[in-house]
Amino acid sequence: MTHETPAVPILDGIKVVEFAQLTAAPLAGTLLADLGAEVIHVEDPAGGDPGRRMGYAKDGVKLWWKVGGRNKRSITLDLRSTEGQKVANELVQWADVVITNMRPETLERWHLDWESLHAINPKLVMLHVTGMGANTTARNEPGFGKVGESMSGVVHITGFPDGPPVFTGFSHADTVTALTGAFAVSAALTRRHSADFDGEMIDLALFEGLFRLLEWQVPIYDQLGLVPERVGNQIWAATSALVNTYLTADDEWVTVTSGTPRSVQNIAVLVGLPADEFETGDQQAERMAEIDSGVGKWVAERTAAECIPQFKAAGVVCSRIFSVADIVEDQTFREREQVITVEDPELGPLRMPGVTPRLTQHPGRVWRTAPDLGQDNEYVYRDLLGIAPDRYEALRSTGTI
Repeated sequence: MTHETPAVPILDGIKVVEFAQLTAAPLAGTLLADLGAEVIHVEDPAGGDPGRRMGYAKDGVKLWWKVGGRNKRSITLDLRSTEGQKVANELVQWADVVITNMRPETLERWHLDWESLHAINPKLVMLHVTGMGANTTARNEPGFGKVGESMSGVVHITGFPDGPPVFTGFSHADTVTALTGAFAVSAALTRRHSADFDGEMIDLALFEGLFRLLEWQVPIYDQLGLVPERVGNQIWAATSALVNTYLTADDEWVTVTSGTPRSVQNIAVLVGLPADEFETGDQQAERMAEIDSGVGKWVAERTAAECIPQFKAAGVVCSRIFSVADIVEDQTFREREQVITVEDPELGPLRMPGVTPRLTQHPGRVWRTAPDLGQDNEYVYRDLLGIAPDRYEALRSTGTI
């Protein structure tokens, strides 16, 4: 009888240290941890990461943190002290990757800046997330995700023409920065075994990920002098595309989205408009308001269960607008294992997002919810760094850890 060897996560063996807190930089570490990296989250002994105290709670137990800190080791370390900075250097010597979102001047004061860390670990990959970028005159200004969103151009075009600019309902810039940072770290790690690899410093500002994704705004302004404005649910740069949300007869919101001339023509026919008047992108752009109004009236006369199949039969993409209550019951989410249940020592079975991206040969996994503050001190300091018992006790008794 043969037994299959369990798949090893793709980032198994990668060692990461986080001198970071809250969302953008730590989420980059969580994404790496989900794919198998050993991630050590360094927290201040006095209170830990402020993220531990954010958001809704059940019986005093904060829920957001259970996901944000998952798959990591938590240790405490006073980085303001000389001895704490010495221990931090030992962590850096052990690590392949350092992730931080401290201000450059703070890193320099604590000898955790790129030049200092590169000197003690020449193969180190460092991800430094700041508000404005580490090489700018505004390098030491505090950075928050909503400022990054505002600077990116995304907020300027989000909302309706007669209303104010609107933020999305979550930490948009922080999370996109985390994705960008995890991608950059993974890219840098592909070279770490090369003889000529001299480490890598990834300098990432909070506005840059979103700015890069809004890729059409600069060339349109550069060549045409046009400044994109708010157009509600439409896409400003795609004048012949139909994108909007509509309320059905049974008070369900659905979205209809169509980006090709053929699919827009199919929509026009479905709502009773002549096909030959909507054959080209220019024709569709000129009469998009008419198509949009027609779809709104057509949907309002039907239930969601009636109109969605008809849209699909006509080759038109349509979906209900999902709430989280819909998500946790949805078949596709279930088949993709996007909502998983993890056992938590305080809450018991806890549902949370699964691992993304999905790797079939070397999949990631969630092996723990967020640890308690300093829960892994002994494992990291004694087992991984090899700190002697008497020194460990001295660090603990003086409050360094």
